[in-house]
Amino acid sequence: MRGPPGILRMADDAKESGKPTYSAPALTKGLDVLELLAEARAPLTMKEIAEGLGRSKNEIFRMLIALQERRYIERNAETDAYSLTDKLFKLGLHTPSAQDLMSAAMPELTQIAGDSNQSPHLVVFNHGLTVVTAAVPGGEDMAFTLRLGYGRLATDATSGHVILAFQPPKVATRMIDECAAHSPAPLDRDALEKQLRIIRADGYWMRESRDFVGITDICCPVIGPDGSAVASIIVAYINRHTRESRHAYTLEVLRAACDRISMKLSPRVR
Repeated sequence: MRGPPGILRMADDAKESGKPTYSAPALTKGLDVLELLAEARAPLTMKEIAEGLGRSKNEIFRMLIALQERRYIERNAETDAYSLTDKLFKLGLHTPSAQDLMSAAMPELTQIAGDSNQSPHLVVFNHGLTVVTAAVPGGEDMAFTLRLGYGRLATDATSGHVILAFQPPKVATRMIDECAAHSPAPLDRDALEKQLRIIRADGYWMRESRDFVGITDICCPVIGPDGSAVASIIVAYINRHTRESRHAYTLEVLRAACDRISMKLSPRVR
């Protein structure tokens, strides 16, 4: 059944020009806003968003209101600046691959927390950044946990280094390029590759936290069906004056848990 001649002519013209057959200007405008805010390193005002997209404030006003009402973005009442909420992050966790990883990892995170009395975090790589997708508090009287959705430059994070270390060379290069696009300073790629080789040889990375005094990062990869790391699990180990640190024991607990998760993700055992 053929459509109206006018529609057919529009489709033919679009094919000849190389443009999409159909367009949805409002949807495109909304996606442009979300992508701009995702790439920005700070909240943006309506004026800054309009300038960043090359549009007028009138063009994006209704779009900002709609996205705010659907809770994809939020406005700071004091600065009138907009930023993304965690709604897109939560939607992403409902994809089949994310669900497989989460369902395999959550029982193991709980066991790590119980066995070590420390807090494990499941971390994935996303466009040059690490993202915390799950965490389980550990400890009888206190716990150190990062908020879900927390992200930082992967080449500046223990969890990111571990994910990068267990990638095929071409994939690792592409991922490092994505990190470089977010980095405020040039990356020392030679030093980075040297560190990644050490992590690959050891199978884990344990070091004092760069950010917090008294915290030791203990991190292992979660290997996917293709043999590369799909995530890492990091334990932010709290060192205390009144208790003996059990770094080696916690590492073994973590490695065993990551091995079990990797086996669950392998198609050979499904």
